[in-house]
Amino acid sequence: MKLYSLARAAGLAAALLAAASAGAQSAYPDKPLRIMVGASPGGGTDILARVLADKLSPALKQPVVVENRPGASNTIAGELTARAPADGATLLLATNTAQAVAPHILKLKYDPLKDLQPVGLVAVMPNVLVVSANSPYRSVRDLVTAMAMKPGGFKYASSGIGSTQHVGGEAFNLATGMKSIHVPYKGSSQAHVDIISGEVDMMFDSTSSAMGQIRAGKFRALAVSAPQRSPELPDVPTLAEQGIKGADVSTWYGLYVTAGTPRPAIERLSAELVRTLKLADVQSRIKALGGEPGTLTGEPFAAMNRQEFDHYGQLVRDANIKAE
Repeated sequence: MKLYSLARAAGLAAALLAAASAGAQSAYPDKPLRIMVGASPGGGTDILARVLADKLSPALKQPVVVENRPGASNTIAGELTARAPADGATLLLATNTAQAVAPHILKLKYDPLKDLQPVGLVAVMPNVLVVSANSPYRSVRDLVTAMAMKPGGFKYASSGIGSTQHVGGEAFNLATGMKSIHVPYKGSSQAHVDIISGEVDMMFDSTSSAMGQIRAGKFRALAVSAPQRSPELPDVPTLAEQGIKGADVSTWYGLYVTAGTPRPAIERLSAELVRTLKLADVQSRIKALGGEPGTLTGEPFAAMNRQEFDHYGQLVRDANIKAE
């Protein structure tokens, strides 16, 4: 009888514990959320963040706002997220700029691999070599020929030191044996103004931020920096097709939270991200930007991030990329 009472008490305690756990899980989120973006409004990261915010808000039954904190190669937003309370209320839409490239160039006050918890891969976008629509260059051959005649006389824009645009430009220099000058901006949208005016000669931008200007006829796309042509730019050859090999650089976007965020919150966010990325209108939006929706979550995505961190570290060393 005593054993029965003990067992009954233990069972009741376990049930209460399970109920409390379920209650804690269902309680998330219990306050508004924000998605930190390390780039200016109007750029590719900002566009994707707003797509996510629009879908996550009704699903999570909380307001989800996008907060732009551009600068320092997207790492300002990363540091703010890393230092935020670990309650799942602060999300970060990061790119490989901050997660895999900038840490090898800049002195950061946080560790992107340890202080941020991966939730899932959102999208992968190829980079594209663009010039002004008024530029005299209509192919990579035209551009390289002109660069050879005027060593050090060409400038390429990027969204900041350590960005994928920066790495793409230096990888192009390395692959062609040319030397163009890096001009960093606080986001792609600011760089676009000087590309269009001709103040800067070229840019290795992500399709997510460049596509609007290409479609508007303000940019001319010379090459896709990826192994295959982009379905959204079928007439634009790859760099490799034009004889430039080893210079492919793509941009990927991932969702993160502060390290130490409770597992139930991460699992809820991961499930909602997977659901969101399967929506037809979201997939159409990502593909219209020249990219593909992500399929990795949790540890597989974390493993990809670590692999990319090592890959770009080697590229930074090979190209001798340094903070300017």
